[in-house]
Amino acid sequence: MTESYDVWFCNPHQVVQNMLTNPDYASEVDLRPYREYATETDEHQWQDFMSGDWAWNQAVHMSLPFDVSLTKIYAQDQIAEDPAIDTATHGSTFVPVILGSDKTTVSVTTGQNDYYPLYASIGNVWNNVCCAHHGALAVVGFLAMPKTTKQHAKTAIFRRFHRQLFHLSLSFILQNLKPGMTKPEVMRFGDGHYCCVIYGLGPYITDYEEQVLLACIVRSWCAKCTSDSKSLDDDNLLRSRVHTDTLIEECDHGMLWDEYGIIAQLVPFTNDYPRADIHKLIAPDLLHQIIKGAFKDHLVTWVEKYLVATHGQAQADIILDDIDRRIAAAPAFSGLHRFPQGHNFKQWTGDDSKALMKVFIFFVFSANTCIQVYLPALEGYVPMDIIRTFRALLKFCYLVCHNVITETSLNEIDDAVARFHQYREIFKDTEIVSTFSLPCQHLIKHYNTLIRLFGAPNGLCSSITESKHIKAVKEPWRRSSRYKALGQMLVTNQHLGGLTASHQDFYAHRMLNSTCLTSYIEGTKRAQSIPELSTELCIPDLADLIQCFLFEQSNPKDACDPTEVPLLEFPHYRGRISVFNSALSTFHAPSDLSGIGGMKRKHIRACPLWRNECVRNDCVFVITDSNARGMLGMDVAHVMAFFSLRQHGRPIPCAVVCWFNEVGNAPDPDTGMWMVKPAFSAQNTLHFAIIHIDTIFRAAHLLPVFGTVPLSPSIKFHHVLNIFKLYINKFADHHAFEIAS
Repeated sequence: MTESYDVWFCNPHQVVQNMLTNPDYASEVDLRPYREYATETDEHQWQDFMSGDWAWNQAVHMSLPFDVSLTKIYAQDQIAEDPAIDTATHGSTFVPVILGSDKTTVSVTTGQNDYYPLYASIGNVWNNVCCAHHGALAVVGFLAMPKTTKQHAKTAIFRRFHRQLFHLSLSFILQNLKPGMTKPEVMRFGDGHYCCVIYGLGPYITDYEEQVLLACIVRSWCAKCTSDSKSLDDDNLLRSRVHTDTLIEECDHGMLWDEYGIIAQLVPFTNDYPRADIHKLIAPDLLHQIIKGAFKDHLVTWVEKYLVATHGQAQADIILDDIDRRIAAAPAFSGLHRFPQGHNFKQWTGDDSKALMKVFIFFVFSANTCIQVYLPALEGYVPMDIIRTFRALLKFCYLVCHNVITETSLNEIDDAVARFHQYREIFKDTEIVSTFSLPCQHLIKHYNTLIRLFGAPNGLCSSITESKHIKAVKEPWRRSSRYKALGQMLVTNQHLGGLTASHQDFYAHRMLNSTCLTSYIEGTKRAQSIPELSTELCIPDLADLIQCFLFEQSNPKDACDPTEVPLLEFPHYRGRISVFNSALSTFHAPSDLSGIGGMKRKHIRACPLWRNECVRNDCVFVITDSNARGMLGMDVAHVMAFFSLRQHGRPIPCAVVCWFNEVGNAPDPDTGMWMVKPAFSAQNTLHFAIIHIDTIFRAAHLLPVFGTVPLSPSIKFHHVLNIFKLYINKFADHHAFEIAS
């Protein structure tokens, strides 16, 4: 090998210092590991990274202050166990450096422009800060991607060189942090206080292919345990550096490869750093291993194979076309991707996989679900065990993405894993697959342990680093001249980092508090009076509904039924109104990708012409009983219009809605979804009402129950809410999963 390869990187020590001194999230940083217990139930719970057992165990190597609060118990003073550590570290703040890498392609039309960014974060910041990026995740370098001729690409020598170059590069890039791993240094934090800190290598976020590279193991083996590649789901010992080193000393290279899946010639980069064991630092990867791997690569593919095996290729193609039409007919929802052509596209991005996961189960399996509810004599597309397999995997994904995970949650996760393993046997029974010894599915078994070690996985998911590609790699590449672009991209990132630091400094000195000119753009002209709105919405009795609403607003403590009050006693309104095409709901949803404080926004739209194509009227959860939990205290409504009027000199924002009634008193037992249908009044007309906008909790996503009849191509996504019975899609996002389960 005579080629030379460039590895571009900046000083990781300076990057970590910038994160610690960032004032934007100074109040959302943990200075010490802790164990957290619920105040009411005294139940152990895990949330941010420093609540995990790994950070707690690392603190054994340094003496941390003892502190007890109502919900958190911090590590006690202990004698340092590592003789290499300076005794002056007692009382220092432990700063775990979290790494992540993921190859990305910026363009395929101008040549295969691949880059290999290396990201860094710190475990002290809260998960919601990591998800929002906000300076807590930064590019520290670009790793080399060696290439050679086809003749040599598959040779053992080149593969070994490729792998060892990866580890040597990481070891060299991080060397500036090594002195601070044994001797503390004084650091100024974002709140202005100074503290001694000591660094340590934290978890590494990446997909399975790179986990194999990191752990120096053979592909198809597990990076976390020693289970044989042909029977991965068998219980076995966890891997460790001590165990691996002992095996290398005692066994020959061939035996290590065949019996333990170990590549003895490779040395992990973590061996160059204190208290670092690569096998214990492999982080859970929900995006690539579970959503893209187990869901997309396995279950979706297996369903298509099942349909072909059961119905033949020709009939299977017809069924799959109908499934695509059903997917395309999914109602629009803020933040959820739509698939106008169904799921039959070549390149699945992470967002594509997650979005399709939220709707796929209903459109593949709704025929069989309807059989259970309406047409038990007819045969559906797939057996019920396949439905239950998907439901178990979906429930697992949403449970592990909760912002706070308790012992009860871990039991539910284990139950979901057990049911997934039980129901997936249908694919083996029908000879669709011959083995379930698949690394991506096998990793599900380790989530209980990984959550206990590292806290809630939503702070360590590879979706965080993958979404950073846009700002850190793709946009800087577009700004470059395309010729030797990498150096230009690094300069762009440095300048953007300087602008961010300037913004933080300006904000801290109150230089950004003044208001700016705002622009106002008028949209399509809407109704300006109640009769005009009544005509626009085709609701003849809208004026009566508004009178009833104003009576309730003026008499909030009146317990009488408004229908029993004479119309003459209702307040009459003949003034002007303002109609709006959308409203913005803000709510606390730390389990989802949200702002730095865990707050999330969702647009709720009620506009007559959406993107110059069709009408769009979103659905909402309306609070009807603030003392009840979840669906027991809410109803679902279809928003027809947002408008405001003035009464006694004050504006009253409100909405015209059409109510849905729940089908049954509990979720559907097979899908776990609540079902609703349009509500009708005593006159057998749709039940409309006027509600105050403050009673709207957030947007709701409804999915149709299609039945067994193929969907007509003429039915579009904006038709289905008025045609079918509907599921309340609790898989729309993690917050919906919590309130609609």
